[in-house]
Amino acid sequence: MKIATIRVGEKEVAALIFPNGAISITLLKENFQFSFDLSNNLFEIIQKSQLKDLNSWIQTLKHDDLSKILDLLIPSSELKYAPPYRNPGKIWGIGLNYLDHAKDLDALPPSDYPVGFLKPDTTIIGHRQTINIPKLSERTTGEAELGIIISKKCRNIAREDWLDYVAGFTTIIDMTAEDILRKNARYLGLSKSFDTFFSFGPQILTLDEFEDIEELEVITVINNELVGKNFVKNMRFPLDHLISFYSEVMTLEAGDIISTGTPRAGVLSHGDIIECHINKFQPLINSVKDLKI
Repeated sequence: MKIATIRVGEKEVAALIFPNGAISITLLKENFQFSFDLSNNLFEIIQKSQLKDLNSWIQTLKHDDLSKILDLLIPSSELKYAPPYRNPGKIWGIGLNYLDHAKDLDALPPSDYPVGFLKPDTTIIGHRQTINIPKLSERTTGEAELGIIISKKCRNIAREDWLDYVAGFTTIIDMTAEDILRKNARYLGLSKSFDTFFSFGPQILTLDEFEDIEELEVITVINNELVGKNFVKNMRFPLDHLISFYSEVMTLEAGDIISTGTPRAGVLSHGDIIECHINKFQPLINSVKDLKI
């Protein structure tokens, strides 16, 4: 299942995504009966563990019902995406999880523990919104990443059970004020926390959309030029390790986002277009504005 948040008039509402368009949950509830109190808000849908119920409902649709939905779709060309949601409990980023990116920063790849950092939710933007290079930075980079969406509150998860706590996956573009970070490694949090420094969406894909998550390829593109790419299976700390390890460090909660690291970052300049491409996902695309100009 593919789900997103779209703008309908002045409102942002959850919507199911189909190959030719989307239907808002609001419109879905006006035309169909549900055995559960389905929320119009994607964050609440995740928090209330309604993704599985909604997916099961879709799988059991009769042909006539599916045809009715298709008649109600907003065409893909008319969709206006918002960020999937705006107030997760935690945005947890992973650094240097691919060897090439460690080389970019002249840093040794971590050996004992994954590099981690928190980002405030004020960094969040969505598809087609603008990344602002802050006045404090002369060198800001952008990096494509795969994001994990946590499905429910959890602690001390065994590696083999990690998928039981995953609601789905999403595309992410994470930003770093690299010149600030290079001044002092302790400036990592500062370098990651500027407004607009975390784009995610436009869609969340649930587990049934994937045959082998390890074979997903994460690609950073700037101005139609390849910056870097690599497969999830080549991460220094694989996905199951990240979930298990950080569930030992902290309580993970429904809707938390774990951004799993980039194959390679590219320097951003005023007027650039940066994209995150991962197979099976619609690309995430953002423009760039330098606030110093």
